[in-house]
Amino acid sequence: MPKVLRFEELEVWQAAKVVVLDAYRLGRTGALARDYGFKDQLQRAAVSVMSNIAEGFERGGNREFIQFLYIAKGSAAEVRSLVHIGTELGYIGEADRVRVIEELSSIGRQLGGFIKYLEATAPLPRRANSRGGCAPVQGSRRKIEDTDRTDRAS
Repeated sequence: MPKVLRFEELEVWQAAKVVVLDAYRLGRTGALARDYGFKDQLQRAAVSVMSNIAEGFERGGNREFIQFLYIAKGSAAEVRSLVHIGTELGYIGEADRVRVIEELSSIGRQLGGFIKYLEATAPLPRRANSRGGCAPVQGSRRKIEDTDRTDRAS
């Protein structure tokens, strides 16, 4: 798997940037341009997807990166929800809705796959057992501080 050295190289970050540009483009004209609260929420949520991917990548370890990827995934769902209601309110045309929803669905799938990859490559946290040895902590796959940060896939 190729090493990723900068968050800008991640395909999922690049796709999220496209959604941000879409959100700002859609907010320039029509009724959406006049509904400042809705437009602002749509744009902020879109920026949150892209920014959380970037911020998580730059954090100290994969454990934090995964946390930020989950936040980005939630923000992508928020944008999808806003696009649906924006369409019903007449703010967003059907063609734009279909295109942006597909972009966001793809981003959600990419983030989910990336999270699974990072969780699978991480060692399970260990705790002392009654015999003085260590045993894996059941149900936890989120401790991945020791995983090499440059092994991330896009």
